[in-house]
Amino acid sequence: MPSVIFMGTPRFAVPSLEALVSAHTVVGVVTQPDRPAGRGRDMHQSAVKKAAVKHELPVYQPRSLRTAEAVDRLARWQPDVVVVAAFGQILTGDVLDLPRHGCLNVHASLLPRWRGAAPVAGAIRAGDEVTGVTIMKMDPGLDTGPILTQREEPIRHDDTRASLMERLSYVGAELVAETLPPYLAGDLEPRPQPEDGVTFADRLEKDEGELDWSRPAVEIDRMIRAFRPWPGTFTFWDGRRLKVLEASPLPAWDGDAPPGRVVALDDGAGVATGDGALRLERIQLAGKRAMAVEVFLRGARDFVGSCLGHKTD
Repeated sequence: MPSVIFMGTPRFAVPSLEALVSAHTVVGVVTQPDRPAGRGRDMHQSAVKKAAVKHELPVYQPRSLRTAEAVDRLARWQPDVVVVAAFGQILTGDVLDLPRHGCLNVHASLLPRWRGAAPVAGAIRAGDEVTGVTIMKMDPGLDTGPILTQREEPIRHDDTRASLMERLSYVGAELVAETLPPYLAGDLEPRPQPEDGVTFADRLEKDEGELDWSRPAVEIDRMIRAFRPWPGTFTFWDGRRLKVLEASPLPAWDGDAPPGRVVALDDGAGVATGDGALRLERIQLAGKRAMAVEVFLRGARDFVGSCLGHKTD
């Protein structure tokens, strides 16, 4: 039976690891180092490490694969193929050339659309109606390798980055399990990616989520969902950061207010935008707990009528 090294880190990668464990010989798992998290800054293991430990698989957590030591460690496992799913590090040529069948990537988009680190957020934010998973043979470029298989997944109107990634994690697991046997047997040839339709989704940054109320309500809604749960979206009220956790667009709203103005709605409050309004559903003021907007209004009676988005020094 062919030997497999699996590389992955977040929850998205776990179903793919589970699928490989059930049908192949996984000789080792590579994941990111444990990191401090939470208020206490306790060290936390990645989701993939927890799954690997459960299956009693050898785990390697290098800070970088760009060292001779790391390449030697992988070579000792003598892999026939490496399967990668949201690992979080770039693979060098030495690693790509190590297994005789190369390295395969479980990528959460229909390549060549949404190459890069945040394909799910990119698809939601752009308003795509469908995305999917691509099993790709990796090369030195950024998600430029030839395609083995692809499978589509519709994007729902209320999908967040978290909900869509959860579904795609199982699509990817099923697809890689179906793809590996014919590929390793030589019955499945990679095909070059089309030159047309290339888009990129760069890595999300912590402070990237400030909302621009001059944009249409439907675009702002997509951004909120694309950035949930991380890095989140925010605006400013009375000089304080206000996280917008949940909202819904009101594109047919015909009120008369400038973008950023908080307006009263029959069941709460919304914000006027460049086109339509956005109903606020769940928000969190800096230093306070998250709450439904109707609860927030009880303690912030001057919220309606104020203007969001103006930060004071």
